[in-house]
Amino acid sequence: MDSLIVAAGRALAAGDPLGALNRVALREDAPALALRGIAMAQLGDLARARALVRQAARTFGPKEALARARCVVAEAEIALVSRDLGWPEKTLEAAREALEEHGDHINAAHARCLAIRRLLLIGRLREAEHELEGIRPALLPPALRTAHELAVAGIAMRRLRAAVAQAALERARHAVRHAGIPALAAEVESLALALHAPAARLVSRDGERSLPLADVEALLASETLVLDGCRHAMHAAGTTVALASRPVLFALARKLAEAWPGDVPREVLIRQAFRAKLPDETHRARLRVEIGRLRALLRPLADVRATQQGFALMPHAARDVAVLARPAEEAHAAVLALLADGESWSSSALALALGASQRTVQRSLDALAGAGKVQSLGRGRARRWMCPPMPGFATALLLPAPLPGD
Repeated sequence: MDSLIVAAGRALAAGDPLGALNRVALREDAPALALRGIAMAQLGDLARARALVRQAARTFGPKEALARARCVVAEAEIALVSRDLGWPEKTLEAAREALEEHGDHINAAHARCLAIRRLLLIGRLREAEHELEGIRPALLPPALRTAHELAVAGIAMRRLRAAVAQAALERARHAVRHAGIPALAAEVESLALALHAPAARLVSRDGERSLPLADVEALLASETLVLDGCRHAMHAAGTTVALASRPVLFALARKLAEAWPGDVPREVLIRQAFRAKLPDETHRARLRVEIGRLRALLRPLADVRATQQGFALMPHAARDVAVLARPAEEAHAAVLALLADGESWSSSALALALGASQRTVQRSLDALAGAGKVQSLGRGRARRWMCPPMPGFATALLLPAPLPGD
């Protein structure tokens, strides 16, 4: 490989895309095309970058499997930044295996890190943790070690493990100082800010206040009976009852938890759960059925007792009841949480990350656009959506996440 290609590669590794382009901008051979593509990606021209990397992969000969695998990894990284989450993961896995076979363990680890970042974006935390086990961070160069620690911190934050996330971020800061890449250092500091930003609101008898991630973790580990409005569940003393798939029961449980130790009139519960403006006997009959279902579901944690006016929540062992609410109560908070990373997303990528249908996501985007909270770029299949970050909030924690123990 000639000296210009080597120099361009070193410039890209140091985060200097312009220095790399100065060396290979006028060349059309396969290595130069690949390096130009990576440089364009670092400069933000993702469409041009993807085209160049694909052209490079085609230009490499059939005997250059290692070079083609590196191009696949580069394209996968561009797809991830472009939020093309539907990019075929099997293609990346095949490229990683090819890199391992040819002894390129550094780029193979980079491919694994990309797969982990994608899994983290779409909420598949268990698979991401499994992939992390295959990486030995001590053998990685500083930039990749930083990316690895960012993945560890991201998973820990979604798992509500503040101390683990803090330790990973400290290791990431140490690694990024040796990497000397400003963009990567900014990513570390951005995640550190999110760790200490308000992650939820605590609603209790004493009023309402914001909680950082560490306080949320401590609350869920306490003896308090917590109605978790972020993950739609109820927790107490290590026991969790999931309500995410039971929206009516969750609405009833939240109203009862907010009123504790008092009761809630039947008419209020009917309006909360069934959206009925004029309750009648059919609504009251349905309420009795749903309260029976809620009582059976919450039996390990609490009872729901009838009062003269309505119903009241009666914890078994907990001395207190609290409601954990999202930091921002938005009708489309999960969509906003994804868009708040500052990247442009397609509706299909949002649907994949949220586990929802594309049509549902499109309706949410239309509503948010009408309210002036998001904006679109492009048309048709090239249409992308974005919005400015939500200041002061750990927006990643607005997203659906597995319950403790999942």
